[in-house]
Amino acid sequence: MNDYDIEETQRRARRERRRDELHRRQRRKARQRRILALSCAGICMILLLAAGFRFLIGKSDPEEETAKLPLSREYSDKETPPDTGTEAMPEQDESSEEETAEEEEEPKSDPEKEQKIPFADGYTAEATEDTAEVDEESALSAHALLIDLDNSTIVAQRGVYDRINPASMTKILTVLVAAEHITDLEDTFTITRSITDYSYRNDCSAAGFDEGETVTVKDLMYGTILPSGADAAAGLAYYVSGSLEGFMELMNQKISELGLSDTAHFTNCVGLYDENHYCTIYDMAIMLKAAVENDLCREVLSAHIYTTSSTEQHPEGIELSNWFLRRIEDKETNGEVVCAKTGFVAQSGNCAASYAVSGNGKHYICVTADTYSSWRCIYDHVGIYQKYTE
Repeated sequence: MNDYDIEETQRRARRERRRDELHRRQRRKARQRRILALSCAGICMILLLAAGFRFLIGKSDPEEETAKLPLSREYSDKETPPDTGTEAMPEQDESSEEETAEEEEEPKSDPEKEQKIPFADGYTAEATEDTAEVDEESALSAHALLIDLDNSTIVAQRGVYDRINPASMTKILTVLVAAEHITDLEDTFTITRSITDYSYRNDCSAAGFDEGETVTVKDLMYGTILPSGADAAAGLAYYVSGSLEGFMELMNQKISELGLSDTAHFTNCVGLYDENHYCTIYDMAIMLKAAVENDLCREVLSAHIYTTSSTEQHPEGIELSNWFLRRIEDKETNGEVVCAKTGFVAQSGNCAASYAVSGNGKHYICVTADTYSSWRCIYDHVGIYQKYTE
C-alpha cells in the first residue's frame, strides 16, 4: 500500500468517525427532546389535576393562605431573611409607579459606544444563524474555525470548543508575552547548555543557535516563530523571566487577561505535549488576534524570511523561513495571508493559525488542528478562505 492509499484510508476513517459522532449527537438530541416533551406533558397533567381538586374543595380564606406562606417569602419581625448580596428595595407608593417605570427605562444606546473596539483584551466572537459548518471539501482537519474580525462573528466552524494540545502554535503566546516585556530588541542573550539540551532532549525543531552563542533579542523573536525554534523560545523565556517556570506564570497570566483561563492552560513555552497544556482552537484564535495587534509580534509573524545577526559561530547569520507563508503565498485565498504559525505533535496532528486580509479589506483569523500533514494543513486554510471569505 503506497502513501496515497494510506492517507486515503485515514481520511475515510476520519470521515466515518465524524459521521458516527454526528449520528450519536442527533440521537442524543432526539432523546432529550422526547424526555422534555414527556416532562412537559406530565407537569401539565399535574397542574390540571391540582386545579380540579382546588375547584372541588373550594377556595380557602385569603388571610389564612397568607399566614401559611413559608418564611422564605415572608419573615416575622424577629427573623432576618438570608443575605442575598443585594439591598432590600424600599416600599413604593402606587401613585408613583408610572413615574418610576419611566425613570428606570434603559437609556438609548450610543452607537459609538456600542461598537466593539477591535483588538482588545476580553474580545469575543460569537456564532450566528449564518455560521456555517466547515465541509469536508474545504478542510479535512478535525477542528476548524474562521472568525470575521470586523463583525466579531464566527463565519465557519468545526469542533471549535474541543480541547486540543496546541503544539507549536503555543509560540504565538510566547512571542506575545515576550514582546510585552522587551524594551530593547538589540539587547543580547547568550545561549546556554541547558537551553540546547532542552531543545535536543525533547526532540524539538530549532533555530540552530549554538551553546555559548550570543544573539540579539530580535533574533530570538524571529527564531521562535519562523523555524519554530525551541532554542529561541527557551532563550526568550530565560531572558524575560530568568526561568522557564517564571515565564509560564506570565503566559498563564496573559491567558487570564484574554479571558481564556477557563478553557486554556499552558505548561511550557514551546508546545511540548502535556495533558495540562491545552486550549481550544477558539482560544488560539483569540491569542493570535492579540498578537496581531502588537506591532512587534505582527512584524515577526508576517516575516517570510529573516537572517539572524552575525556571530562568531555564524558569521553570515542563519537564514530562517516561515514555510507556511512561503507555501501559501501563491495560492488563491481571496486575499493575502499575512501572519501564520504552525505546529505538530502526534497527539494533535498538524495544526496552524493564520491571519488574512481579503481582497475587499476584511480581516479574518483561521485556525485548524488535527490533520495528517503540513501540506494538508496549508490546503485546509486555502479551502476555508476560498469558501467562506468575501
